[in-house]
Amino acid sequence: MARKPAPKAHQAFTPPPSPQREVRRAQIDISFDNQSLLGALFGQFDANLVQVENRLGVFIAARGNDLHIEGPEDSVARARDVLNEMYDRLSQGQELDAGAIESLISMSNEPTLDGIMDAEPKGPPIMIRTRRKTIVPRSAMQATYMRSLTRDDIIFALGPAGTGKTYLAVAQAVAQLINGSVQRLILSRPAVEAGEKLGFLPGDMKDKVDPYLRPLYDALYDCMPPEQVERRLASGEIEIAPIAFMRGRTLADAFVILDEAQNTTREQMKMFLTRFGQNSRMVICGDPRQVDIPGGDGMSGLADAVGKLEGVDGFGTIRFTAADVVRHPIVGRIVEAYEGPAA
Repeated sequence: MARKPAPKAHQAFTPPPSPQREVRRAQIDISFDNQSLLGALFGQFDANLVQVENRLGVFIAARGNDLHIEGPEDSVARARDVLNEMYDRLSQGQELDAGAIESLISMSNEPTLDGIMDAEPKGPPIMIRTRRKTIVPRSAMQATYMRSLTRDDIIFALGPAGTGKTYLAVAQAVAQLINGSVQRLILSRPAVEAGEKLGFLPGDMKDKVDPYLRPLYDALYDCMPPEQVERRLASGEIEIAPIAFMRGRTLADAFVILDEAQNTTREQMKMFLTRFGQNSRMVICGDPRQVDIPGGDGMSGLADAVGKLEGVDGFGTIRFTAADVVRHPIVGRIVEAYEGPAA
């Protein structure tokens, strides 16, 4: 009887190695007309250029009015856009610091940098002008927020610390107070201690509540000269008070900001929202993940109000994430480490 041939050993299929994607390299030269701006553009000891180089992985050489950029094609294009935007900001008299440059670098990863900086295609740039500075968006979500501040009656600004929720709202409020769009600026916060008991605080009522309201004062002084802040506080044009002081009032012709709103109860939030009056705008800022009131998230008036009112005509909701943090870049990494990416 003939023997059956031995079966062939099974050989695993090994796919051919996939070709590595070739990184296309490029180089480009850009030129700037105004020599007087080059010092501010390059930074002390070329620190601004080094920041762009390190973040985008390119090489930049300065030759008089010209910059030569080399590196991966995509990175070279982003570096060009960032440097041109830095120059444009300086030409408009705006400030340029490490934080502003970091924000421009982050925004350059969006589809187009111009699309972020313009309210509409070929429209006016988004900015808030105050007595002390001109403020422009430092992230795509900040640009959306700044549009909402000029359009919606009541805005919920949600997200972690360092995203500019309160600061931009105060800046917009100051701008409207200065140009006469509103007659009063009212800033409020719940007087809730953040994880510690302060005990007895000396002084009158103002002295007792001022520690809770300090961040609002800081934002005000950054947008207006100190003497103007003091004069408007004395005249009542600017009012800073705990949320408990809002009961029984109708806030007409006013720009009203509630900060740390996640620490309000449902009853407090309903009371605050129903203070809304004619020719007014309200901004409610808070981080739903940072609730300090007893009972935690279940009692937060902010989450309850957003759930009930989001999508209602006249309300805007802006959600920031750790990617929108505009303080030092490490703050965004801290937020992500503690909380994880926002859902």
